[in-house]
Amino acid sequence: MHDIGPHTIAVLTDESIALLQQLVEIPSYSREESETAAWIADFLDQKGIRYHQKGNNIWAYNEHFDPAKPSILLNSHHDTVKPGKAWTKDPFYPEISDGKLYGLGSNDAGGCLVSLLATFRAYYHQKSLNYNLIYAATAEEEISGTNGIESILPELGIIEFGIVGEPTQMEMAVAEKGLLVLDCVAHGKTGHAARDEGENAIYKAIKDIEWFQGYQFDKISPFLGAIKMAVTVIKAGEQHNVVPDICNFTVDIRLTEEYTHKEILETISAHVQSDIIPRSTRIKPSTIALDHPIVKAGLALGRQTFGSPTTSDQAFMDFPTLKIGPGDSARSHTPDEFIFIQEIRQGIEWYIAMLNPIMKNA
Repeated sequence: MHDIGPHTIAVLTDESIALLQQLVEIPSYSREESETAAWIADFLDQKGIRYHQKGNNIWAYNEHFDPAKPSILLNSHHDTVKPGKAWTKDPFYPEISDGKLYGLGSNDAGGCLVSLLATFRAYYHQKSLNYNLIYAATAEEEISGTNGIESILPELGIIEFGIVGEPTQMEMAVAEKGLLVLDCVAHGKTGHAARDEGENAIYKAIKDIEWFQGYQFDKISPFLGAIKMAVTVIKAGEQHNVVPDICNFTVDIRLTEEYTHKEILETISAHVQSDIIPRSTRIKPSTIALDHPIVKAGLALGRQTFGSPTTSDQAFMDFPTLKIGPGDSARSHTPDEFIFIQEIRQGIEWYIAMLNPIMKNA
């Protein structure tokens, strides 16, 4: 396998910046990503890379894909949130100023998307790789939609591990919190508020809410800390003089890798009286071992490990994944979003440097 030198990285960086500018110009809100999908597909076609498409998801395999070898997934998303009213710049004008590329989606996660594509292209034509590479530019990440990465994973084949591109300043998120949202219903019996009758559903709900507020799960994640539970919505009653027979409340739970959704639900059901209805158990916590080759490669480059409180498409992957990418999560979903040009080049360099020892040494 030949080395990927500075000139190649420089060319890939310039082309990545140009591609990111083009993508910023195209609105790509979640579920509305067809135009950016078409642009990414056209870019791959121009570079002689055969691609596959399902919905607004685009993926490609390295030229010398060998089904007998394990595969590595390089994944990031091309959908964005909608710009808020506080923007002072045109969110769809990819201005470059003072070393920054501005625009909606430039940081989350356009910089990761184009840097991973450049990394994929660096290996695309090479023979005798120890691993196959699969590049996937996917949709609906910002809304955890069912027509994003989750919809194409069965098409990709067996994957050994994945790199999920999200802005982490190229530090390594080795664990990520999951999400469980519960709709809870406390039941009482209606009655007149002026008389001692009925069973107030609010009072029953309060007892359960106090449990959610005070309960602590025993196991603590070394990277993510404790399970977090918060009651965020409550609704009951229609009239001031009628004892309510129903009280609805919502609980937001941030899971760690120490517990499964099933274990969390079993514990809650054993302690509260309200009906518990999970909206979804799709968004799972994730973790990767510190002695995994991709983590060890990052540590050798001086990258740090941390636990991420935010969710990503890692939640839908049942193989080890590392979340890492150029940009800064603090800039995501903020007015006048930007990414430094240097961060894109650095992202490409470090992605390649992390993969090189793995691609060379089985």
